[in-house]
Parts: sequence; C-alpha cells; structure tokens
Amino acid sequence: MLQKRIIVCLDVRDGKTTKGIKFKGNVDIGDPVVMAEEYYRQGVDELVFYDITASSENRGIMIDVVRKVAEKIFIPFSVGGGIRTLEDMKKVILAGAEKVSINSAAVLNPNLISQGASHFGRQCIVVGMDVAADKTKPSGYVVVINGGRTRMDLDALEWSHRVVDLGAGEIVLNSIDADGTKNGYEVKLTRMISESVPVPVIASGGAGTPLHLLEVFNKGRADAALIASMVHIDGYTVGGIKGYLEKNKIPVRI
Repeated sequence: MLQKRIIVCLDVRDGKTTKGIKFKGNVDIGDPVVMAEEYYRQGVDELVFYDITASSENRGIMIDVVRKVAEKIFIPFSVGGGIRTLEDMKKVILAGAEKVSINSAAVLNPNLISQGASHFGRQCIVVGMDVAADKTKPSGYVVVINGGRTRMDLDALEWSHRVVDLGAGEIVLNSIDADGTKNGYEVKLTRMISESVPVPVIASGGAGTPLHLLEVFNKGRADAALIASMVHIDGYTVGGIKGYLEKNKIPVRI
C-alpha cells in the first residue's frame, strides 16, 4: 500500500499565517517562514502555502514569502492564491515551489490547467476545489470560488472529472462546511471524489484529532490529509500524528 501523506497548510494573509472557520473570522497566528521550518523539522511530508486574499484582492502572490519558505525546507512545496497565468506559475516555480495550486482561476479559465500541465508537467499542477453541500446538484455538492464567497453553477463530481481530463496531477478537496470546525473531514465527499478520479486526492477541511485523519484515510480513501489548526493551535505535532496513524496500520513515512 502506498504511504499516506501528511500535509501542513499555511494560509497566509499580509505576510502572516492566519486561521479562520469556514473561511471567516481569520486571526493571525505566526510567521509562515518560521512555522514552515518547524513543520519540516517535525517530519511533515509536504507543505502548502495559500495566499488566501490574493484572488479576492485581484493581486499577485507574495513571491518574497514563497522564496523565503523554499530556502528553509527540502520537501515538496505547493503554492496557491492569485495564480491566473502561466507567467504566475513560472514565477512561483522559479521562487522554489515544486507545485502550483489553482482554484478560482481554474474554474474561470479551465484552459489554465491544460496550459500549465503542458508547460510544467501535470505533476506540478494541483487543482484546489472548495466545495459546499448543495442538494440541488447531482452529487450533492457545489463548487465555490473566491475564498468561499461565490457559488458557481458547477457540480463538484463533474468538475473533478473535468480537471483531471484537462491535466491536473492532484486535487485538494476542501469542504467549506467542515473548514476550521475541527469536527472531522467530509468523509462522504472525499470518498466519492477519491473513488472516481485516477489522481491523488488530498482531503482538506475539518481535522481536529488524529482520529479524523484515520477516518479519512480508511473510510474516505484519501491519498493525503491536509492539516492546519491541529498543529498551528492545538498542540499536536506531525510526529505524534504519524505515530498514531502507524499504530493504526496506516502506512506513513516516519
């Protein structure tokens, strides 16, 4: 069985790591460069850096912060937020990121996925999907963009198939309903997408305890789990989480 990955997410606003609940009420919690170095030391498998207001403020990503983080860590590093063009992707990769994550821009311009995959390889292209429950959609879930502000007339399952066809190498599947609640991942949603696409699916939104990661790996069939509040605020360590998973027969890199 392939090893499951633990990925720490750093949501960044105005150069500071920030955390909110369901994309609201964000508070600053630290320096992303210092935090990235600490999680690298703890043994995290990957880091994700999201400039969470770049898209809504219609500006580019903070390349200087990306460069500083990349200088401190030697693991896969994915960057998202405000990436709208191939040139934006190039800047992020040249600054030290291995992967670029596109979300709102991919929905508004799906060709960006195929262009990025063609130029940089599909292994570099991560599509982030922010999803909310919606009974009017065939899958029961709708795609939301602009940091949770704008609902699209787009079914989540349909969109997951399309992004893979266009060249996405991974999907980060974030449940807005679960985001920051610490009540657990949206397991049903994760399993539905994981079982229907041939690329890795990263579960995001809702992790509060190591049990939640165990559930999303076993029941949700996720390839990786993204965490934030657990390690930023609640005192868990990457090593401690991995130890729990290993004891429960989840293959992880120790």
